[in-house]
Amino acid sequence: MAADKRRKYSSTVVDGVTKAPARSMLRAVGFSDADFDKPQVGIASTWSNLTPCNMHINQLAEEAARGADEAGGKSLIFNTITISDGIANGTVGMKYSLVSREVIADSIETVAGCEGFDGLVAIGGCDKNMPGCMIGLARLNRPAVFVYGGTIRPGANHTDIISVFEAVGAHAKGDKTLLEVKQIEETAIPGPGSCGGMYTANTMASAIEAMGMSLPGSSAQDAVSDNKTNDCRAAGAAVLQLLEKDLKPSDIMTREAFENAITVVITLGGSTNAVLHLLAMAQAVGVSLTLDDFARLGKRVPVLADLRPSGRYMMSELVAIGGIQPLMKTLLDAGMLHGDCMTVTGKTLAENLAGTEPYPQDQTIIRPLSEPIKADSHLRILYGNLAPTGAVAKITGKEGLTFSGRARVFHSEEETLERILDGTVKAGDVLVIRYEGPQGGPGMREMLSPTSAIMGKGLGEDVALITDGRFSGGSHGFVVGHVTPEAQQGGPIAIVEDGDEIVIDAESNELTLKLPQAEIDARLSRWQAPPLRYRRGVLAKYARGVNSASLGAVTDAFES
Repeated sequence: MAADKRRKYSSTVVDGVTKAPARSMLRAVGFSDADFDKPQVGIASTWSNLTPCNMHINQLAEEAARGADEAGGKSLIFNTITISDGIANGTVGMKYSLVSREVIADSIETVAGCEGFDGLVAIGGCDKNMPGCMIGLARLNRPAVFVYGGTIRPGANHTDIISVFEAVGAHAKGDKTLLEVKQIEETAIPGPGSCGGMYTANTMASAIEAMGMSLPGSSAQDAVSDNKTNDCRAAGAAVLQLLEKDLKPSDIMTREAFENAITVVITLGGSTNAVLHLLAMAQAVGVSLTLDDFARLGKRVPVLADLRPSGRYMMSELVAIGGIQPLMKTLLDAGMLHGDCMTVTGKTLAENLAGTEPYPQDQTIIRPLSEPIKADSHLRILYGNLAPTGAVAKITGKEGLTFSGRARVFHSEEETLERILDGTVKAGDVLVIRYEGPQGGPGMREMLSPTSAIMGKGLGEDVALITDGRFSGGSHGFVVGHVTPEAQQGGPIAIVEDGDEIVIDAESNELTLKLPQAEIDARLSRWQAPPLRYRRGVLAKYARGVNSASLGAVTDAFES
């Protein structure tokens, strides 16, 4: 068989007489004699019909495979799992959401490592399968391209999934009838694609493109569009070019590339989950990244995008004016991005952006640098006696920059939601939801149902919420998540009592329990860790192995 430097891994699987059994198996799935001489490209598909985010990805995987084959490779499509946050939110099933990120990464690594793929395309379309794909690609460190499945189009009357969650709260307040809730339910999700605002999926897609691991434009395309079809085919072909250059994720996912991703996420007003996922992706590729890097960059990077959940527009409307490429060119020209970072095109970021057309002059979605929505980051890294190793807040300034109130403590998301909807929660409360962290939950559930109920009840400016769990990219209001150490590990959030005063300050970046240190120490000395909630199965394995949210909540922490 022909020598080919691109066949670094597949040659060990199919070359030589001793590999006749492997070739025999592959002939059954469509290999010809000539195919054994080609580099093999694995297409990791997250297709599933259980969620609109991924229901179309089988067609996209076929396009990526076609692109790889036409460029001289031999493609093989394989699947990994996905779950739906939008379906599971507010239920015990949401415990599996963040866990699925690790399962996806493990499965991609497992299949590619076993089958000897020389390069990969991974196609993700929902919150956890995107970083899961990226973690898997980083671990394997073989030439690879990530493809975003694309955004959903708006529902009737400019609605989306968050409109449905908030309608539930509005009904509890008496502002919407059951019929009105049902009408929003029936029309808010019109077809394939990821949730339509700058929620976690669109945030992570933008971060990955800014990092250079997607082709330019991949993050800002409608799920059902010719652009997305072409993006997939081009990604398959791009892997062959990467194989020629031996350009791997570790060459692209550098510290500077992560800084580019963080910068773009901030300007877009992106999800707090980006903090968790970028930390995890950095660990997978061996890059040192900490919470303090987000804080450092946040001091000089403004919020420019008027996108949901805090703003007015949806991703499809940003797509229509050019996506994130003009924004990135603006940031590059202002010296806010590292232009010399390599990308999956084989060119630097600056080379990719050369010639990028600016946004139309009459657009109102992306503000100029001279007129930001917020002069510094909305992603606030808070420390203090309630979060000694950090917490993450998403505070745009619309809800104010400080909040002081009395604690109302809950030990689960479900209990919190009931007390919001039945009117127990009042203005001035700081809701404390604990034992929802990576280990204590386990799985660090998103608090989308409680935050949406707060907004729907009209309490968005009057109630704050802190948790050792996390938030959906669709959450907004005065919310602080990722409080570490988590309650299960004896963090101070475990000893907060009803009525304690809590101060959240997004100017000094402090989260403070207004008690004497002696009282805090006395309560901690009496505290005992509750038993882990699961003794076997994937949730038990995750709880035993996961590290802190301040480190990315990963199960295979990188050790130097």
